[in-house]
Amino acid sequence: MRVLVVQNFDDTGLGQVGTALTEAEAEVDLRKPYLGDALPADGARHDGLIILGGGQNALADETHPYFPVLLGLIRDFAARDHAVLGICLGGQLVARAFGGKNQIGGATEFGWQRIALTDAAKIDPVLATLPQQFPIFEWHDDTFSLPDKAVKLAESGGVSNQVFRIGRAVYGFQFHFEADCKLVRTWSDIFADFICSHHPDWAERLDGEMAVNGPEADAAGLAIARNWVAAIRR
Repeated sequence: MRVLVVQNFDDTGLGQVGTALTEAEAEVDLRKPYLGDALPADGARHDGLIILGGGQNALADETHPYFPVLLGLIRDFAARDHAVLGICLGGQLVARAFGGKNQIGGATEFGWQRIALTDAAKIDPVLATLPQQFPIFEWHDDTFSLPDKAVKLAESGGVSNQVFRIGRAVYGFQFHFEADCKLVRTWSDIFADFICSHHPDWAERLDGEMAVNGPEADAAGLAIARNWVAAIRR
């Protein structure tokens, strides 16, 4: 199993998705196109594609000129029936690739939020094992409309479109299910100044909110990661 991982921002990381890939003995092909790494021409040599998050928005073609190439790559993987996973910015790019409209700003969620699954999630191979509601980590300001062929799988009280699927195994996630407590604490340290400028009380809130939400969120996130990896066809 060979999985292409597209990283869009420093210090993002695979988190619990990395754990699931390691368990499956997957080969990870990590590309950082924002630092100049080339993207493959197509998905012929990979079984799955993961697009991680980032601080930029999904329409930032001028500063990230590889975005149109990445959109084509997403569509190519889908046409080959290869699994695709977009997280946060990655999910917004998956939506854009299939005609969803990106909304820049006005959809801020930060910290652990409660997610509610839709009825369609009850038979979805990635989400069916999850409880109907659970907390998970969020960090975004943007959102998107669903592409025409997308199946909506989850929502939150603040942002309607949290998870969707296109076809068999193309998934867009708005929330950071890969971010377990360890990764959230790492981000809180690395991006402390940025977070403080937008959420000044986060350092005081972190430990308490992690104690309340962390165990349940970590369990849900790892289950999602394992279920998506299981959907990759070798």
